[in-house]
Amino acid sequence: MGMQILNRFPLPISAILLDLDGTLLHTAPELAEAANRMLRDLARPPVSQELLMSYIGNGISWLVKRALTGDMHAEPDVAQYKKALPIFEKHYLELLLQSKPFAGVVQGLDQMKAAGFRLGCITNKVARYSEPLLKGIGLAHYFDIVLSGDSLPEKKPHPLPLQHAATFFGVPVGQLLLIGDSLNDTLAARAAGCPVFCVPYGYNHGKPVESLDLDAVIANLPATMPLIKRI
Repeated sequence: MGMQILNRFPLPISAILLDLDGTLLHTAPELAEAANRMLRDLARPPVSQELLMSYIGNGISWLVKRALTGDMHAEPDVAQYKKALPIFEKHYLELLLQSKPFAGVVQGLDQMKAAGFRLGCITNKVARYSEPLLKGIGLAHYFDIVLSGDSLPEKKPHPLPLQHAATFFGVPVGQLLLIGDSLNDTLAARAAGCPVFCVPYGYNHGKPVESLDLDAVIANLPATMPLIKRI
């Protein structure tokens, strides 16, 4: 357990860090479709989008493993996995820019910028997907820093990306706010000692975010604004 923030709103914040998949962009349909195209190419039966969506949230390698095994934790045959991964990646790159921002995302980012907050994006998606995705959807210009799953030696739920962002912005880590959608985000924030808000519409393996250790559940990004003040 990191430092427990007392809910004294508005929280004093210098910079806001946002998760990508499930927070800013609805990427699940494209991830699920890429997984089913991979299964089809391997002459395997398709899987429901609902089940595939429950597999999302720990990176592409786990999504591929889960699609192959039908299990959250099982390891597939190594040769089969090595064959499947590049097939998935090819299909996902073709579908990448079909993802859409969730309702309120652009409005919320505009409000955060207008209020003078500096913004960063922290995602476990590797840079070869996250960077073209943010650019192609038109969100890249909001962010002073983008930390992808392979930018640093550790990724969420490790606190390193948050610590790195605090150093980049030149502020104490406790003055960062992380906005995410899943357990990985809340664990990273608590390990770093910063507040964390979650949106309820993202990818938390089908579990409600209200059960997580967080400071607020926000319906959408604009709902952040009354809960924070810039310092």
